[in-house]
Amino acid sequence: MNMHNNIDSLFPFQRNYLERNGQKYHYVNEGQGEPVVMIHGNPSWSFYYRNLVQALRHENQCIVPDHIGCGFSSKPGDDDYDYCLKSRIDDLEALLDSLNINENITLVVHDWGGMIGMGYAERHPDRIKRLVILNTSAFHLPSTKKLPLALYICRNTCLGTLLVRGLNAFSAVASYIGVKRKPMTKDVREAYVMPFNSWKNRISTLRFIQDIPLSESDKSYALVSRISASVSQFKDTPTLICWGSQDFVFDAHFLALWKEKMPHAQVNEFTDCGHYILEDASAEVIPLITEFIKQNK
Repeated sequence: MNMHNNIDSLFPFQRNYLERNGQKYHYVNEGQGEPVVMIHGNPSWSFYYRNLVQALRHENQCIVPDHIGCGFSSKPGDDDYDYCLKSRIDDLEALLDSLNINENITLVVHDWGGMIGMGYAERHPDRIKRLVILNTSAFHLPSTKKLPLALYICRNTCLGTLLVRGLNAFSAVASYIGVKRKPMTKDVREAYVMPFNSWKNRISTLRFIQDIPLSESDKSYALVSRISASVSQFKDTPTLICWGSQDFVFDAHFLALWKEKMPHAQVNEFTDCGHYILEDASAEVIPLITEFIKQNK
């Protein structure tokens, strides 16, 4: 029971649910004003944005969904949900439409959230007012980079399935290696892995990895190509990039691509930080985001 009490103190937000194709799609909806939509990645959930929500909700409406299979959302099996990129974008679109959020959106994206958020932006470019990019991608794996071995094993092998679903290796390991400045406290680390507490509840963690498109025959390949091609239409959209340089997946190769596609972006690199930049450099990144939103009225 303690864990849930603990979550409530670390994550003191009302829980909201959209019923979606028989699944419960959980989201945080705090504050009023121009909407800031925050999209998490894998193996994470809306918890990642808890401090940013608390900082912004006085001036903005903060919307933070948990992708199906993550956080407080339902964790269906493959028979009841198609775990792929298109489903994720469809879910996000349905949520924002249900809340009548269709203009002046500040989109904050991290990890897989980049592909999902920019997938939504590709459909509705006119709704996006600002972009905040945190260790993520909206393109195929850069030609200069190989898929890290750990991801390859998780994506393509029975051992990977066992590690991710049997031992929660992906979520647990990420909570250790995703921060570099100082380890997460025990309660924060437990909160990150809390939703992924059984073989059944770790399905999304594995399916996200398996959905990384590496060749044209992969299910999401064409969609990723389309999203990647669409990024250039945001070259007049105010963009803030905050990047932890010690991320083992979203590394300098990805940052170089963002800089090339978004030459106008304000870029802040944190050389001593890792993947979970909002944990590692919360004290610097949150004021940067707050200021960025204020300056780009």
